[in-house]
Amino acid sequence: MNTKQNVAELIGNTDLLKIPSLSKISGCDILIKCEFQNPGGSIKDRAALQMVNDAIANGELTPGMTIVEGTAGNTGIGLALVAKSLGFEMLTVMPKGQAQEKERMITLHGSRLHLVDPCPFADPKHFYHTAKRIADENPDYWWANQFENLSNAGAHYLSTGPEIWQQTDGKVDVIVSVCGTGGTIGGVSKYLKEQNTNIETWLVDPDGSGIYQYLKSGEYQSDGSSFTEGIGIMRSVANFREAKIDRALNLPDQDLVTISRIVRDHDGLVLGSSSALNVAAAFLIAAQSKSKQTIVTFACDAGERSFSKLYDSDFLEQKNIIENKESISELYARYQAYNQNNILNLTK
Repeated sequence: MNTKQNVAELIGNTDLLKIPSLSKISGCDILIKCEFQNPGGSIKDRAALQMVNDAIANGELTPGMTIVEGTAGNTGIGLALVAKSLGFEMLTVMPKGQAQEKERMITLHGSRLHLVDPCPFADPKHFYHTAKRIADENPDYWWANQFENLSNAGAHYLSTGPEIWQQTDGKVDVIVSVCGTGGTIGGVSKYLKEQNTNIETWLVDPDGSGIYQYLKSGEYQSDGSSFTEGIGIMRSVANFREAKIDRALNLPDQDLVTISRIVRDHDGLVLGSSSALNVAAAFLIAAQSKSKQTIVTFACDAGERSFSKLYDSDFLEQKNIIENKESISELYARYQAYNQNNILNLTK
């Protein structure tokens, strides 16, 4: 019998979906890895499982211990699911103000939830430092440390990247990804460039994050703000340093809202905010392309856990964002005329 022995074994081997509407108008194959198919509903399930399995293998995590992690949401959900399926307890430290859907999912999967006030990273009360401090003070706690733990990127080097290579028969031209911890873009780009050095890796950064500016000038500086959660950082971390990035661009929240409505209404695809940003960037790259390309990006999670922001009309109105600002043809035309000076080329 081909049966799984626990829920954690369901993680990975997600489908690769061609987005019909965007592919047709652009002439490129825009493909999206359906990471919402993971049992915890996001791409973070992969990192959660790899980090836990590696910690068990090296003796850092032993029976009876509690896993603790600071997270904006999806990693907490993934770790809670993996913890319960493998017999561990879980404590999630999370900043207040994240989507309520993520808070509910964390507790639904059996984790205790410790909310802290949002504050700058330098503040010792930041959720990252709080999680570390809890682990340091309790010898029976193991801190996952997703930003610096290279098992995070390792998950995508060992599974996500090989899956993409196999699913495209090696015919992939561009990989597009947002960046939070850097695990996805780090592991996937490293693996795929080992297969074909000509594959381009594009990073897309939301307003309010400093990654784009860091790649441009070497300094983390931000401009504006974004309601996206779990992506965009203002410091260098180990997983991000694994990434092999060729180009980078910055897009505003308006674009991810616009693209989320387009693919929902044309393709029946309901995306979360980071997924919508990925798809917007993939569409821009396709619009700028002078030949047919295969562009792969990630549905990091589905739209239900972004409902209270991305799909809430009142919230968007407060942010001065228009839900249906452009049609697919209008957005495509704007992206065709996009100022290429705003695209950072790191391979010059």
